[in-house]
Amino acid sequence: MSSNAKFADGDGQIVQSILWLRGHKVLLDTALAGLYGVPTKVLVQAVKRNIERFPDDFMFQLTAEEATLLRSQTVTLKTGRGQHRKYLPYAFTEQGVAMLSSVLNAPRAIAVNIEIMRAFVRLREWLASNKELASKLEELERKLQDHDQAIVDILNAIRELMTPPDPAPKRRIGFIIND
Repeated sequence: MSSNAKFADGDGQIVQSILWLRGHKVLLDTALAGLYGVPTKVLVQAVKRNIERFPDDFMFQLTAEEATLLRSQTVTLKTGRGQHRKYLPYAFTEQGVAMLSSVLNAPRAIAVNIEIMRAFVRLREWLASNKELASKLEELERKLQDHDQAIVDILNAIRELMTPPDPAPKRRIGFIIND
C-alpha cells in the first residue's frame, strides 16, 4: 500500500470535500490544508506569497454570506476563544488546486495533488455518465406537465358536471295573458 493511501479517494474524503460554488467545483482552503497535512494559515500564506499564480478563475475568497451559509451546514462548531477564523475562506477550482502543487513543493503535496486531480476527473466522468439520466428525467417532466394539463382539464369537466344546471323557468299556473 502506498503512502498516499490514507488520503486516497477510496473513502470519498476528497469527493465529499468538493463543493459547487459560483458555478465551479471547488475545494476550500481548510479541506486542502487537511489533505496536505499543513495548517490552513500556512497554505494561505504560501498562496498569498505567490498570488500572481492564482487568478480569479483559479481561486476566490468567499463572501461573508457564502461563508455563513457553509458554516450553518456544518453543525459542529468548536467552542472556546480563538477557535474560529478571522478571515473569509478561499475556494480553489481544479486549476487552482493544480497550481498549488507548484507553490507547496513537498512530496506529500505532490501526491495529494495527484489524488485530487483524479477525484476531479472521476467526478467529471460521473456527471457525464449521468447526463443520459438527466435527459430522461427532463423528458419525464415534460410528459408529466402534459399529463398535468390533462388532469386539470378532467377536474374542470368534473366540476362542471357537479354544478347543478340553471333551473328552467317554472311554468306559471293559471290564466296567462300574452301582451
